[in-house]
Amino acid sequence: MFNWFKKKNPPEVASGRYRHGNEHLIDLRQVLKQYETAAGTFVALKGINLQVDRGEFVAVIGKSGSGKSTLINMITGIDRPTSGEVLVGDTAIHTLNEGQMAQWRGRNMGVIFQFFQLLPTLTVIENVMLPMDFCDMYTPRERQERAMSLLAEVEMTEHAHKLPSATSGGQQQRVAIARALANDPPILVADEPTGNLDSKTADAIFSLFMDLVTKENKTILMVTHDSDLAQRVTRAIIVADGEIVDEIIHDQETVDHVLETHTAL
Repeated sequence: MFNWFKKKNPPEVASGRYRHGNEHLIDLRQVLKQYETAAGTFVALKGINLQVDRGEFVAVIGKSGSGKSTLINMITGIDRPTSGEVLVGDTAIHTLNEGQMAQWRGRNMGVIFQFFQLLPTLTVIENVMLPMDFCDMYTPRERQERAMSLLAEVEMTEHAHKLPSATSGGQQQRVAIARALANDPPILVADEPTGNLDSKTADAIFSLFMDLVTKENKTILMVTHDSDLAQRVTRAIIVADGEIVDEIIHDQETVDHVLETHTAL
């Protein structure tokens, strides 16, 4: 059983550094990602350096093909860098094999997708319990109790025994968030989590994210096209042509200007 990231006792040593010398919870160092295609080599990320601290809410913004989703996939371990280092807490995740990566991700990172990706043949509560089953966390009774508690947190308890198809898009996204929180991960990564939701529902989902940051000290990275949401987070990172071209903090006018300049969304 793997335990690279201790949630109750953060793995920082007296110097304030993690095992690999990183001072930040997430530390990408000169991350290069290239793909071989029929047309030749395509460079998706060009030597990215990025640091994110515990309790930050970071928006990643960029037009289609800019490299923002590839960047997020480096942090989740869904994809691997061609070169460079990806350090998360005490773990150099770019060095893990597939089995280690699956265990590590299941325990330490909650991933929320734009299209929810709930299993259609499982009920809402069974979807939330699935990560606990996979990582062998909690007893069977605790899993059910925890799943119901998480569904209460996202206001979905009355739908617990329904199939996902019997709920709305906004409700399915709430279930996906509860599932991402199942193993109490310190980090949540969301790829366009409000992209398919109406503005009222999107705002409610964003408010839930804010509560997770401010009340539970979660660290959240969120890919988004929404400049209104981007100006409400701790920090917004602008990605273009495989590079971080700007970073902005809490300033709508600056967000809008940078988006116009770099992303043409």
